[in-house]
Amino acid sequence: MDSSINTKKRQPAYWLPFSQLPGRIVTNKGKNYIAENNFMGFPPDFKVKYRFFTQEEGGRKILPKQGYRSDFALEGDFLETGIELSVIHPEFEDENGEIIINETCSVLESGTARMWIMFPKAREDRHIHDIKVGLKGYFMEGPKRVAEAEIIEIIGLFTNPRTE
Repeated sequence: MDSSINTKKRQPAYWLPFSQLPGRIVTNKGKNYIAENNFMGFPPDFKVKYRFFTQEEGGRKILPKQGYRSDFALEGDFLETGIELSVIHPEFEDENGEIIINETCSVLESGTARMWIMFPKAREDRHIHDIKVGLKGYFMEGPKRVAEAEIIEIIGLFTNPRTE
């Protein structure tokens, strides 16, 4: 093996398992989810209603659990030659609009999710201009659309931090 290759490189935070991300607190042996705003210090950027595609529609085999970290693409991104994926993560709600805290159960096939823009500079450069109520988007796993979404509410998009 070539000793000049550093095989022990530290992965960027966005490649780590959810429970190992900096600032994450996971209690009860990883079974309880701690809501994003408990450590972000500000509200989610916006809310969507979503529907995961079935496997027959090209979607996932199983529904994800809370803590799932897909990318997000706006419908207009597919009109361009290259798709611009955004690091915007969902935080799923139950039927009553409460955050799902049990990380061991799958999320609903369709429901609502609070959306978090993970890079403040992207909020400033792009998202405050593009994200609007009624806009369609997709939860993405690489180039694959796994759920469709519609923005139903703007929450902290215009007041959340815009610099890193």
